[in-house]
Amino acid sequence: METLRAPFRLSEVDNMYQTARKKKKLPVEITGTDGFARYYTMDCLGVDRTKLIVTFSEDRAKEILDAYSFFDKNILYYPAKDALFYSADIHGHTILRQRMEVIKGIIEGNISTVVVSIDALLNKIVPIEEIKKHIVTFQLGEVLDLEEIKKRLVSLGYERNDWVDGVGQFAVRGGILDIFPMSSECPFRVELWGEEIDSIRSFDVESQRSIENVETLSVYPAAEMVLDQERIDRGLQKIEKEHKAYAKKLKAEFKTEEYARINREVAALKEELAYFHSAMGIDSYIGAFYEELTSFLNYMPEDTMIFVDDPAHVLSRAEACQIEFRESMVSRLEGGYMLPSQADILFDYKEMAGRIAGRDTVLFSILSKEELLFEPKTKIVFDTKMVPTYHHNFDMLLKDIKRWKKEEYRILLFSPSQTRGERLARELQDQGVNCFFSEDKDRVLAASEMMVTNGRLKAGFSVPEIKLVVLTEGDIFGQKKTKARLKRKPLYSGEKIKSFDDLNIGDYVVHEKHGLGIYLGIEKIEVDQVTKDYIAIEYSGGAKLFILASQLDLIQKYSSKEGKRPKLNKLGGNEWEKTKSRVRGQVKEIAKELVDLYAVRQAKEGYAFSEDTVWQKEFEEMFPYEETEDQLKAIEETKADMQSKKIMDRLICGDVGYGKTEIAIRAAFKAVQDGKQVAYLVPTTILAQQHYNTFKERMQDFPIRIAMLSRFLSAKEQKKTLEDLKKGQVDIIIGTHRLLSKDLDYSNLGLLIIDEEQRFGVTHKEKIKQMKKDVDVLTLTATPIPRTLHMSLIGIRDMSLLEEPPVDRKAIQTYVLEYNPELVKEAISRELSRGGQVYYVYNRVNTIADIAADLSKLMPEVRISFAHGQMKEKELEDVMYAFINRDIDVLVTTTIIETGLDIANVNTMIIHDAENFGLSQLYQLRGRVGRSDKTAYAFLMYKRDKMLKETAEKRLKAIREFTDLGSGFKIAMRDLEIRGAGNLLGSDQSGHMAAVGYDLYCKMLNDAILRQKGELTEEEFTTSVELPVDAFIPSTYVKNEMVKLELYKRISGVWTKEDYEDMLDELTDRFGEPPQAVLNLLTIARVKAMAHEAFIAAISYKNRQVHLEMAPGVKVKVELLDDFLAKYLNNIRVVAGTNPGFVVDLEKKSLKNFIHELEEIIEDINQLIER
Repeated sequence: METLRAPFRLSEVDNMYQTARKKKKLPVEITGTDGFARYYTMDCLGVDRTKLIVTFSEDRAKEILDAYSFFDKNILYYPAKDALFYSADIHGHTILRQRMEVIKGIIEGNISTVVVSIDALLNKIVPIEEIKKHIVTFQLGEVLDLEEIKKRLVSLGYERNDWVDGVGQFAVRGGILDIFPMSSECPFRVELWGEEIDSIRSFDVESQRSIENVETLSVYPAAEMVLDQERIDRGLQKIEKEHKAYAKKLKAEFKTEEYARINREVAALKEELAYFHSAMGIDSYIGAFYEELTSFLNYMPEDTMIFVDDPAHVLSRAEACQIEFRESMVSRLEGGYMLPSQADILFDYKEMAGRIAGRDTVLFSILSKEELLFEPKTKIVFDTKMVPTYHHNFDMLLKDIKRWKKEEYRILLFSPSQTRGERLARELQDQGVNCFFSEDKDRVLAASEMMVTNGRLKAGFSVPEIKLVVLTEGDIFGQKKTKARLKRKPLYSGEKIKSFDDLNIGDYVVHEKHGLGIYLGIEKIEVDQVTKDYIAIEYSGGAKLFILASQLDLIQKYSSKEGKRPKLNKLGGNEWEKTKSRVRGQVKEIAKELVDLYAVRQAKEGYAFSEDTVWQKEFEEMFPYEETEDQLKAIEETKADMQSKKIMDRLICGDVGYGKTEIAIRAAFKAVQDGKQVAYLVPTTILAQQHYNTFKERMQDFPIRIAMLSRFLSAKEQKKTLEDLKKGQVDIIIGTHRLLSKDLDYSNLGLLIIDEEQRFGVTHKEKIKQMKKDVDVLTLTATPIPRTLHMSLIGIRDMSLLEEPPVDRKAIQTYVLEYNPELVKEAISRELSRGGQVYYVYNRVNTIADIAADLSKLMPEVRISFAHGQMKEKELEDVMYAFINRDIDVLVTTTIIETGLDIANVNTMIIHDAENFGLSQLYQLRGRVGRSDKTAYAFLMYKRDKMLKETAEKRLKAIREFTDLGSGFKIAMRDLEIRGAGNLLGSDQSGHMAAVGYDLYCKMLNDAILRQKGELTEEEFTTSVELPVDAFIPSTYVKNEMVKLELYKRISGVWTKEDYEDMLDELTDRFGEPPQAVLNLLTIARVKAMAHEAFIAAISYKNRQVHLEMAPGVKVKVELLDDFLAKYLNNIRVVAGTNPGFVVDLEKKSLKNFIHELEEIIEDINQLIER
């Protein structure tokens, strides 16, 4: 960055600062700079030093983080602890993770700039030495005591699990330790050989497979307070003493309810500390456990340079923070919610200001103000200016450049990408400006020189004193609202759902041959001295069926839409066959319909759009975010479809906020480039308004006319739009089903985009079908389409799945709290004070108005309204419209908000009686906030006495399942996928789906489609292998039954040699060297697959003979038989009769050694089959 830093040395600022530092005349105050010029000055002053930037609010800190990263990539944000809601039962990990990342950077000395808001410096925290003491390091080759390390990790706040699927967890299996450290992107696997560490490698959460090896691993604590027994005892003594005095005071004042409450709080705390060495809301008792507390200021190295951004603002925020905290503490103390010492968790802001002023500090403000607390000893004026915004006015820009050159300014122009930079330089040269493009940012400019280079700077500035002007493309063409997405390694996301879904004892399962039963678990059964695992299923009348665990692929978990209790089948009855054939007939019809439709579309030719234009590239570069891999793939596929001769019919599935609209926008832009019109069809007026705004904003720099049809427009406006549409003067039209009316004439429609197709009625769908016949269609949906179904429809309908969440979304702080009006009030007022809005979710329509009225009483100055699904559509739309336009602060609503509205300004959600919601609902609801770069809060409120039993363990477990929406997510996905399948195939299918269970339905549909296309001809048969060898997964090798089931299901899917090797690698990787019984299981799976390919229906063993029974109707090449028998010296006989096949005599061979020979025999039999 020498190009920028060199001119700064021409100023006096650096010299004056160095002199003040030598003479101890600090802090220094620099006035006159603002915006990017201020960050520029900070960067030039703090070259090669560690910097701490202190600012006044969290939003401002994030803004600085984003802007300053242009000058210094190695910058992190240290968030404040939430002083007001520390008493929540469970906090999200997000804040702790960010804090630990910074602490790790400081301890390891590889961080150069930290941004904090003043609130974070006021938090009292444990000294950094305490954290250093508790870092656990694993080193290759060192000796490790597993028992000891398990205890240690629990004391550091890590949670033991059966397997690791989230941050802050660890798992131990045999000699393998898996751990997901607080400050890492992914989990690590430490494998022991005896007691020595043999390998350390990172692995993927979803597939649980290793990624890469590392030499050492440092594990930072998963809590800032790590309590050993001695500390706990000392702390509890203090708390007990204070509790007695306080309870006595309450009793004396006859405050019985408060007295009972504080006794309950302290009792719960003691109980949890005794059980878990930690407790809910423990952070607020920090003073009882530690003698010495410190501030984050002391975590930074001694010679850190401190920049205070806007000191006056920082001080008033610090004071406000302190007052707000004290006020809320008063009402909590009076209510007996806490002990007096718990209010002492913040430093006094005046003391903190003094500490900051006593270090190497520079204050930045625009104007000099009298600062009593920071008291600057040296004042420097360094005037900088904003550069004008030109809004495409090139003449004005040229005039300014010429003037600057005349005055010998150095001019630097930043463009986001190299191609655009080079083009800008050429355009300027064509206008007679002497300039050049270079990527060398260390090139020192001479007076009057102008250089164009690439870099994402948001806004320019000029510094008259050193004759420097910095311009950005945004200054010339108007600012984009950018929120550059941080490029992070994706937090691994694999397939959403695995077909073996969490199967628990007592669940309903479907066996393809025998029908619906109840799963009773895995039982180990020994038959003729051979042990195997069997799965027990109970049918109607108590009949039990045992099937080999290796045949797990024949059973599926039964799931239907409403989760109703299904009727069990009789074992050996024929009703199951009847049900199956009824559904099969139905499925066949659907398959025929789908395949026919596809054939019709394939036969017609559509319009082939031309390749991307320069404008298209430019338009796409203006997208202010980092696209995800999935998004790029979907965009590519969509364009390829448009450019081909066939009529496009593509479905894009992805959760709300995963970037579907951007794909539609790019497709629309492409269509308009070819002079075609685009119709964008949405289910509701509000969505129409939202998409209209998005399109307008994205396309404002291009000559494209976008119009909207909705009931918010007057009849006159609508009429005008219709006329223009007919004349071809409207390029893109957005609207509800009004777009399907007869009176709409398109002059040249080329692309139809449908949002949330499943929300249109049947008649609308018919009209859409008519329109679809010969225009390209892009359909967007947020209900995920099940994987199984996706595969079977892939040849019929083109689909793109967006599964990767955009970076930095979902940073939602989730709190679980007992319902308390004080907290509701605080949560709402905090959100409103930062200019946001609040959802208050309450799911009973008949009393929703009362709740809204209660809230209004609680906070009379706040604008509160309510909305629910039983209102008239118009009424509901008006409320939502007012909410979008920010005329309402708090919207009390039922769960209707879970479908698709995307309001970036709502960042707090309070869920009333959260225990009544299902996980999938909580997940969807929570996804409604956190749509912008602000931190979002979700408060799940429950009534404690109603829901949670008092014993600490039960209480914790219930709440855990509540907030850890990670594992619940899988179940939620299941729920949604069933809905998605219904949407895709038509809702009349759900009855058939319920009859045979969802998985089997998908399987049947898949077969029917293949048959219909003529790709599946032979009759199905199953192969069974029954050989007397131990083939099972012993519980000493894999303890967890869930995981065992998953492995059985996967092993039964081993088909090729590669699958076999792959499975073996994975088992060794995850659980260590497999025992013989597991190896046998793998071999048998492989033999079974080979036998199936060779049309062998059964392999069994009797009296030292192995029988291979062929599938019915198989023909053998008779001319090859003699050679085959001769090869095996007539140890093999041919058996004729009803079940023809072969018999192999083992003679002296042991069966174990023979299994490998069996593979060769099967291979040879395969050659004999006539195909």
